[in-house]
Amino acid sequence: MTRQTVQPVVEGRNIVKRYGHVTAIDHADFDLFPGEVLAVIGDNGAGKSSIVKAICGAVIPEGGTIKIEGKPVHFTSPLDAREMGIEIVYQQLALSPALSIADNMFAGRELRKPGIRGSLLRQLDKKRMEEFAREKLTELGLMTVQSINQAVETLSGGQRQGVAVARAAAFARKFIIMDEPTAALGVKESRRVLELIQDVRAKGIPIILISHNMPHVFEVADRVHIHRLGKRHAVVDPAKISMSDAVAIMTGALEPPPVAEQQLAPKAA
Repeated sequence: MTRQTVQPVVEGRNIVKRYGHVTAIDHADFDLFPGEVLAVIGDNGAGKSSIVKAICGAVIPEGGTIKIEGKPVHFTSPLDAREMGIEIVYQQLALSPALSIADNMFAGRELRKPGIRGSLLRQLDKKRMEEFAREKLTELGLMTVQSINQAVETLSGGQRQGVAVARAAAFARKFIIMDEPTAALGVKESRRVLELIQDVRAKGIPIILISHNMPHVFEVADRVHIHRLGKRHAVVDPAKISMSDAVAIMTGALEPPPVAEQQLAPKAA
């Protein structure tokens, strides 16, 4: 069996979203396959963020279908997507600076102590949460954190992004969306985040990566989804196209390759 016959993790068809007279998503298609990093690029206002938000429930489309592992879904909020095992790493991180690393890892899904202490007295199982958080950070090689109980505000930008990625990897059962994960980071910290992306992929978790940083996209992506004028304009193989050509296709300066030459599905195994 070739990888082309593998069922997509996400399949979007003819997705539509309008804001008054403005069409943000214009009958767009989208596919994410198991175990891949799919980069989504597009000019400002192209609708790339809107299509990804529609997939995770942050935007409710007016038309089209979205399937997760072959089953139609109708998310009404990102919480619906999270309950299904879809995690999001936002550019703004969505971490609480004053809380500890462990508390941030379990925000909204805290573990309670067994028995009456947890069910009736609502006591948190701090030890189990701390052990779990440390384990997940260690899995991704984040050993520079001094204490799992230190406040997130004491961490560097790269370490904070690492905590956000570790949290997503710990709880994602379907896939992870990363929205500009290196935008606010320096060179060294960006390098660590790219390594984390590769570590997460090695665990078999597919990733949707939204990014303006073309060198980063071409380094880690298996396929590149180019969004233009509200729809999927092309899907290309970063190993077979130059960055300058990808940008030219994205801006409309260059026509996309024929559909038969695009990378609409992963390569054969």
